[in-house]
Amino acid sequence: MFIIVGTYHRSVQGGLIIRPYNYEHRKKLLGIGIVYFPNISNQQVSFHNKHLIKRGNLKTTDSFIEAINRRKCTIGIIGLGYVGLPLAIEFCRQKFPVIGFDIDPDKIEVLNSGESYIKHIPSDRISLIRNSGLFEATADFSRIVNTDAVLICVPTPLSSHLEPDLTYIITTAQSIAPYIHPGQLIVLESTTYPGTTEETLIPELEKGSKLKAGEDFWVAYSPEREDPNNPKYSTSTIPKVVGGFTDECRKAACALYDEIIVRTVPVSSCATAEATKLMENIFRSVNIALVNELKMIFHRMDINIWEVIEAAKTKPFGYMPFYPGPGLGGHCIPIDPYYLTWKAKEYGMMTRFIELAGEINTSMHEYVVHRTMEALNEIGKPLKGTKLLVVGLAYKGDVDDTRESPSLALIELFEGKGAIVSYYDPFIPAIPKTREHPQLTGRKSISLDEAGNFDAAVISTKHSVVDHRILAQKCTLVIDTRNALGNEFPNVKQA
Repeated sequence: MFIIVGTYHRSVQGGLIIRPYNYEHRKKLLGIGIVYFPNISNQQVSFHNKHLIKRGNLKTTDSFIEAINRRKCTIGIIGLGYVGLPLAIEFCRQKFPVIGFDIDPDKIEVLNSGESYIKHIPSDRISLIRNSGLFEATADFSRIVNTDAVLICVPTPLSSHLEPDLTYIITTAQSIAPYIHPGQLIVLESTTYPGTTEETLIPELEKGSKLKAGEDFWVAYSPEREDPNNPKYSTSTIPKVVGGFTDECRKAACALYDEIIVRTVPVSSCATAEATKLMENIFRSVNIALVNELKMIFHRMDINIWEVIEAAKTKPFGYMPFYPGPGLGGHCIPIDPYYLTWKAKEYGMMTRFIELAGEINTSMHEYVVHRTMEALNEIGKPLKGTKLLVVGLAYKGDVDDTRESPSLALIELFEGKGAIVSYYDPFIPAIPKTREHPQLTGRKSISLDEAGNFDAAVISTKHSVVDHRILAQKCTLVIDTRNALGNEFPNVKQA
């Protein structure tokens, strides 16, 4: 049993001549560039979009698993960002050929030159997989036909009304559907609400391919669990939840991920896997909201929230530390809870607890502005006209990722109240284009040496490479949202 994908035409004898797309097929099949089937009927093949597929036995994953074990399984990864690129590296490390797909030509050029565009992924990792001949990046989605497994790692943002925006998933499905073939595995990794894989992804794939999920190709959902620059856990050491459209779909996906991940965690369905990711991040959102609210309460009581957390951490059971900040950032926690909130309404359910947590976390931007105004008033300065330095633009420390960063919202709020705002971030020399703050695009970071030119500084992100004491020494006032300076300096105020 085998699958051949290629251009075809009928011979004069009535057989089929195929020119396989895949070089491995050309090499294996008698060492020639074409294959001739003298006795084959239209019932034995699938014609669509000028592709011919000779059907094999698609009811078992044995041949797929054998291809995985022999490293004859080509991996396609769509979306070469903070999720897709680490996956590509791990598959190449395990000797799988990988084709990376992205719509950003600049990103493709950088990666194909052996360079990295993400701070915590060194360029030598990219040059290693490029020089091995196992990895290449492309914007040509027709090359999906040359892959055996496709992992979809595209953004799933919110609309301006806090509703799920599945545009990237839908357009990706429409782009690859004409090129998928029997025996192929398609896995969605993007965070989304329960039901997306079966209600949105699969119908688009079936419509464009004229094939049936679970019968002709396998579909699974396995949520990404990336935590950029986490010193303790990386892609390969974080267990991976896997749900399949059918049992065979789940088996195929687990077999693939088992080659690069420390442990796969199979669950009963795609929807269960989708719900798992949402639960993980809603848990974090709710607990961060709790500690943010406690921060505001304890401030009124003249109690330091950071000292309280450190003391509470000493309890060896029943407590897990979460930390306050200027608002949520990153690709998951500010967004994911609203996916469930939206979906729950379909079942007549209101997610009051989740929405309240979202309101508290979002209000932290305003709280920081209010605390800054209070601190300025204490030294006889109005916010309007004050030269203000926002320190740290990334959404968390020691990364160059600005997705949903609270620092961007703070800059706009401060400027809206008349402050003259600049920023400093050693990892982000210029503000990249964002959906929510396009007007900030292109602004450049100042040097920390210029800190003395500002009336006040707001520490929004704590980078370990930044000596925050310089701020306390050069600025009249420092607003510290991350406890970067503790209680060492009298001109530092918590927020």
